[in-house]
Amino acid sequence: MEKKLRVIGATWCPDCKRAKAFLGQHRIDYDWVDMELVPEAQAEVEALNDGKRIIPTIIFPDGSILTEPSNDELADKLNILREASLDSYDVVIAGGGPTSLTTAIYAARENLKVLIVEKSSVGGQAGVTERFDNYPGFPDGIGGAELAGRFELQAKRYGVEILQAVAVDGFERIEVDGQYRGLEVKLSTGKSINARSLLVATGSTYRRTGAEGEDDLIGAGIHFCATCDGPFYRGVEEVAVLGGGNSGLEEGLFLTQFAKHVTVFERGTELRASKLLQDKVFNHPKMTVKLQQEIKKFEANEKGQLVGIEFEDLVTGEVASHATTGAFVFIGLDPNTQWLGEKVVLDERKFAQTDQMFQTSYEGVFAAGDVRGGSTKQLASAVGEGAAAAIQIRYFLDKRFG
Repeated sequence: MEKKLRVIGATWCPDCKRAKAFLGQHRIDYDWVDMELVPEAQAEVEALNDGKRIIPTIIFPDGSILTEPSNDELADKLNILREASLDSYDVVIAGGGPTSLTTAIYAARENLKVLIVEKSSVGGQAGVTERFDNYPGFPDGIGGAELAGRFELQAKRYGVEILQAVAVDGFERIEVDGQYRGLEVKLSTGKSINARSLLVATGSTYRRTGAEGEDDLIGAGIHFCATCDGPFYRGVEEVAVLGGGNSGLEEGLFLTQFAKHVTVFERGTELRASKLLQDKVFNHPKMTVKLQQEIKKFEANEKGQLVGIEFEDLVTGEVASHATTGAFVFIGLDPNTQWLGEKVVLDERKFAQTDQMFQTSYEGVFAAGDVRGGSTKQLASAVGEGAAAAIQIRYFLDKRFG
């Protein structure tokens, strides 16, 4: 049997949580060993670190180790490409989801030099979605990771260059004699590259509750991706889902494969999901829905693990604790536009505003997909916007550069 990467650590260790999150984002298969539950693992850590108890200790299949590695060190060890091969590109794309990959495919087919810069792993939220049953061309459905992998292979087939574990931090206009000549795109590695155009396709991020105890328990009972972390709850008595929209109910249904029971909590007076999903949940023997419940606090044990959630009933005012070892949060999305600062006009919800040609208020900068105001947040439309944005970018480049 092929050896797997092993991560030895503890649930209370913030660096362990970060390393696990990095590996999960990049879809790196690994075994997690909690040395507080496996006594011999502590001895192994000490033996590997000259008697020191340093975690996380990460053991690679070839026998090499990293202790307390930064994300940069992990990326280098895993041979994740983080350096661009060229100094200048026709199109730089911030983000690596379906919108980005589609734009890249269309642009590269027009012989444009394209670079995708993705801060985590290629595929975006689609890559960590369990299954798509409504994407055209797949009548039997297709797994999110498989579909994202196909997008990536197709992009690479046309020569698209992809950097991972790198983010676009900003950009500046390049002028010659007062005329637009492109953009200087700044990367999180400290390097800069030139681009004739930039597509903002950084998507959106699941919103947090802000309740007491949340930050300390992320990865130790609190999760934002059932596909990623649901299998950890195989056979447990109870898992909670926070949020009654489409995502909450879809992920709750998925979690019934593992947990014996799933309770959905919604702050509003009714669920916000589609009627079809509501019918499935209300008729599922392993699911319960509780409405008008506001989360007050996440409760932890002495080991820093989630053991319960405190809710207030908005009708009676009663505060009660719901015992659970796992909570999956699906209460909405926030666009990943913080890095844009005030250079691009955003709407009241901080999504990027564009015209019908997907152009933002900043010359040479376009936006498409979930990060764009007015987008539908659906995979099929994300792909469609990616293709449309590629066409508009090509028109722009022809006009500016001939």
